[in-house]
Amino acid sequence: MPDSRYSDLERPPLSEAALNRALVRPGSLWTGVTVVESTGSTNADLAEAARRGAEEGAVLVAEAQEAGRGRLGRTWSAPPRSGLTFSILLRPEAPPAAQGWLSLLYGVAAASAVRRLAEVDVRLKWPNDLLIGERKLAGVLAERVGDAVVIGMGLNVTLRPEELPVETATSLGIEEAACLDRDPLLRAVLREVEAHYREWAQAGGDAEASGLRSAYLAASATIGRRVRVELPNEQSLTGLATGVDHFGHLLLDAEGEQYTLSAGDVVHVRPAT
Repeated sequence: MPDSRYSDLERPPLSEAALNRALVRPGSLWTGVTVVESTGSTNADLAEAARRGAEEGAVLVAEAQEAGRGRLGRTWSAPPRSGLTFSILLRPEAPPAAQGWLSLLYGVAAASAVRRLAEVDVRLKWPNDLLIGERKLAGVLAERVGDAVVIGMGLNVTLRPEELPVETATSLGIEEAACLDRDPLLRAVLREVEAHYREWAQAGGDAEASGLRSAYLAASATIGRRVRVELPNEQSLTGLATGVDHFGHLLLDAEGEQYTLSAGDVVHVRPAT
């Protein structure tokens, strides 16, 4: 249940009508923004809508999410209206092999929008976590549904220290960001996603030609760092993250061996002192 200490003045609701007026227009990628008070998972709801033929550009925002999911099957939750929890529906025409870049594209766009509006130094941990310093500000989860891709994000906005799901997380409020208003933050992220998506699509999904790969490298907190990568098979690799390839996979130099990783949980290893 929402904490009675938090009034609408502190955590005001989003206006579906205002968001649609601002974002849905002729020629826009965004075809409709729906705001719900609560749902299990915005990704799951949009995935079901995609199966029913929903058009590209649908956006679903939840003021509270009861069964949110992160990468590698983790659960994710936050107090109502304390963050931005939303998913988008895309139907890309680029080759399937190139579509692995979409979650990284989303991370680049979201980091750029938040950095500009909130005036905080947001960086990306491979593949698409948003960090301030070494603390997680937001996570991104992309899922394929037939010929569609659903991408969701949970961005911590006004969470207080005692509300953080894990001690390694943070929020814009904790970081004393310049903007804690969820409405302009959401608009900025969606507009930035649209701009990057159009450039990428016009380049046929070529991350190099569209400038996406260079933008990702510029925003990365992982590349050039010594990292430990926890792999899905419960093994791990430790080494130097040297780059990302043309599919968005992480390139790792571990004890002289070169690895190309398509999945894994990255831990930034602190330099020895």
